[in-house]
Amino acid sequence: MRFYLTTIILLSLSNIFMTFAWYGHLRNLSQTPWIIAAFASWGIALMEYLLQVPANRIGHQVMNVGQLKILQECIALSVFIPFSILYMKEKPSMDYVWAGLCILGAAFFMFRKKLMGA
Repeated sequence: MRFYLTTIILLSLSNIFMTFAWYGHLRNLSQTPWIIAAFASWGIALMEYLLQVPANRIGHQVMNVGQLKILQECIALSVFIPFSILYMKEKPSMDYVWAGLCILGAAFFMFRKKLMGA
């Protein structure tokens, strides 16, 4: 259980950094040349990688690569939705619900053997 929890915490933190690296410049640096935004994003992404690489190494001890990827996507959506609504001030829509349900379905199928005890 410790490997799962550590992986989830590290991937959550890395996703926060990556979401800001990928999309934060749209709000904060929209009037600057794209190259400046790219370098600023690159600096933020370095922090993401410093968390993501150990997260995947720890998680790979108890999960396969497909499970790690789906877990990351679940976490990414969990980080992205509040970011887009609270930080980017976008209006929530039902599309977020449908996307979330699709990702939850994917997570179920990737983890069903562990969830069902097989």
